[in-house]
Order: sequence, then structure tokens, then C-alpha cells
Amino acid sequence: MSKRVLIISYYWPPTSGSGVQRWLKMSKYLPQYGWQPVIYTPENPEADVTDQSLIQDIGPEVEVVKRRIIEPYAVFNAVTGKKKGTGAINPISVSEHKSLMMRLSLWVRANIFIPDPRCLWIRPSVRFLKKYLREHPVDAIISTGPPHSMHLIAKGVHRATGIPWIADFRDPWTGIVFFKHLPLSRRSLRRHRRLEQSVLKEADKVVSVSELSVQDILSVLSPDYPYKNKFHVIENGYDEADFADITPADLPGRFNIVHTGLFFSNRNPQILWKVLAELRRELPGFAGDLHLIFAGKTDAEVIASVKDAGLGDCLTDLGYRPHHETNSLQKGADILLLPLHKEPEAAGALTGKYFEYLAAGRPIVAFGQHDSSLEQSLAQTRTGRLFDWDEEAPLKEYLTALYTGTTAFDPDPDAISAYTRRSLAGRFAALLDTMQEGK
Repeated sequence: MSKRVLIISYYWPPTSGSGVQRWLKMSKYLPQYGWQPVIYTPENPEADVTDQSLIQDIGPEVEVVKRRIIEPYAVFNAVTGKKKGTGAINPISVSEHKSLMMRLSLWVRANIFIPDPRCLWIRPSVRFLKKYLREHPVDAIISTGPPHSMHLIAKGVHRATGIPWIADFRDPWTGIVFFKHLPLSRRSLRRHRRLEQSVLKEADKVVSVSELSVQDILSVLSPDYPYKNKFHVIENGYDEADFADITPADLPGRFNIVHTGLFFSNRNPQILWKVLAELRRELPGFAGDLHLIFAGKTDAEVIASVKDAGLGDCLTDLGYRPHHETNSLQKGADILLLPLHKEPEAAGALTGKYFEYLAAGRPIVAFGQHDSSLEQSLAQTRTGRLFDWDEEAPLKEYLTALYTGTTAFDPDPDAISAYTRRSLAGRFAALLDTMQEGK
């Protein structure tokens, strides 16, 4: 008989973007390991982008429970006249040229809505779930954040019921790259840290996406914290089914560089645009063969820097595309572009996009920090190279070799296959099973 697991997630189809994929896919495969998912998610989330095609990926065994949420962002947008999808992708990390209203909204977000603007959903959700679980019991709880209010909902339910609980950190809390840009008062900072520590201490298991990310989360606790063995790594991954019947996109150039998903301004690899502009002048035929394709929400600053480098004529900015179309673009690429955030806090990031790139089987050119989780994984899977933000000569040499075919692309299929969503769901199920043994 299947056991039931309550999964508390802000992101769920038709909401799209990186936040939805991890638990959409885990819930699809958990039933194969004896766990029936019960998703608790908002009925009316504030979502810039939706993708109706993702609904087809919800498994038939998955039960979805929705409740309305009060969204401060919706009120702010109504007051300021801001429409969904306008402005910078991540205004928290853009420090210059903020309006007075934007500065005020960031202060309110940092000091009033703790840990995040979904905090108004915590108490109503705890009340609802305590009643719901009396009538529809579950064997375990998983919360996934950000937003980290989901962990506080789980903590409240866990305290009231004693149901075993896994806190899944797709990104860190106070260690996330934009946290230092928040205009926090000292009191608010202490409150963030106190809440974060309470989640880490009270959860039966804590999961994050890389070893470096786990170490970053552990650093919040004292060095002599005695229960470090409850912290685990379960990476993001790729769904083989997403690529099974995907035909590579027929792209316009002979050397197509593709980026899919969100493209933040603080991931802008300006050294790449400089090197590509030089290669257009220096390599015979390269100017006509090069094509840049962005599929997803791209910050205006990134587009401007591409044009400033003289590459505007070879850029196609498609905007958001349905998930299956981005998979087709990934498979049709000659190079898949993967820049991380430039801040040192991004060293542990292994994004869901990276694993889809692995499944696409095309060379990856990444930008980030050496010795990061991404660089280690690229070496393990033999799927590409990572460059620092000012490594001009090695980058130019590598791109030239890829264009001329003088470097071999020889990925390791065994290393890549370890990251299927089915396999990773099995690892989550194993953690859930161990918590049942302790009941």
C-alpha cells in the first residue's frame, strides 16, 4: 500500500519557470517508489509566466490541494501601475537607478514580509492543513523553498502533528546571492537567521542541490552542531521523457549559441560578447555562421550589451517559449550557454537548466567560479568547460576549437544518467522510507 507525502510548494503548473520543475518531476516518479504525492499550493499565485503544457506532466496519482493566498506583490503592482513581466528580472540585485517607490518596496519586502512576501500564507495554511490532515492523513511532509515561507508552514504542521518532515532547499536562505542586496535592519537580519536556524534544527532531514550548497546552509549553525548527518544532497535532474520524442530545432546558423530560461543582468558574460565580436572579424566564415538564440525572459541590460558588442544582427530573442520548445532548442544548439550569478555565493549552484543541458547532449560553455559545483560536474560528465568572467584567451581558444571541430566532445553517458528525475525521486523516496523506520 502506498504511503502519502504532503509536498508544500509555492510553484505548481500552470506556473512556469525554474521553481516548478523539481517537484513537478519528483511527484511524477515518487509513486514508482511507493509514495503518493499530495501537493499543497496556492490557488492564485503571482506568476509572471504560465505554461499550460506543464499540466500534462502532472502524474495521475498526484493529488493537488489549493488554497487562496494574499499576494503583497499584486497590491504593490496595482498601486504603482506596474504590469506583470515588466522591468528588471530581479530588481533586488539591480542597485542603480531605482525609483523611490522601488526602494520603498524593497525596504518593505526586506523588513516587513519576513522571510518573503508569501509570509501572509503561513498561519492560514497551518490552520487549514492541521484540519485537512486529520481527515486525510499523510506519512511525511516535504517543504520546498524558496519561497522559504513554505518551510515555516511545514514547521507549524510538524510541530502540531509530529509528522516527519524534509526541508528541501532549492536555493539557500540567507546565503542566496541576492540576500545581501536587501536593505535589512539588524533586527530583521536577526529574525531571518533565527527562523532559518529553527527550520534547519527542527526538520528531520534537510536537502539541497549540491555539496557546496549543503555546506553553505550548515554554516548557519554552530560548528559543533551534532546532527549534521541529517543533511543530504539530492541534485536537480532531467526527465528522459522530455527528450524522448524531441526533434532538434532547425536553427539558422552553423554555429548556434543557445541560452534558455531566465537571463539575469548579473549573469551577463560580457567577455563572451567581446570574444565573439573578435572571432567574427578574425575567423573566415564565422560572421555568417554565428547565431545567438535566447529563449526565456532576458534582462534588457543583457540585450543591450550584446548589441553594444556589435552582435545585434545575429541575435534572436524569442522570449518565453513552452518547455518542449526549449528542449528542442537545446538539442539543436551547437553550444549551450550557462552563466551563473557573479557573486561568490553562487559557487554551490547546480541549476535545473544545467541538467536539461546534459540531457540535450550538446557542448556547454559556462561562466562562474573555478572549483564551483558546476565546474566539478562539467568535468565529471565531460560535457563542457567553465570560464571565469575575465578569461579571454582560453575562452577564445575553446570557441575556435569547437567551431573548427578540432576539439572532441565526448560526454560520459554513465555520469549523466545518474541525474535522471526517476533516479533522484528514488533517492528522495529512500529518505522518506528511513523516516518511517524511525516512527
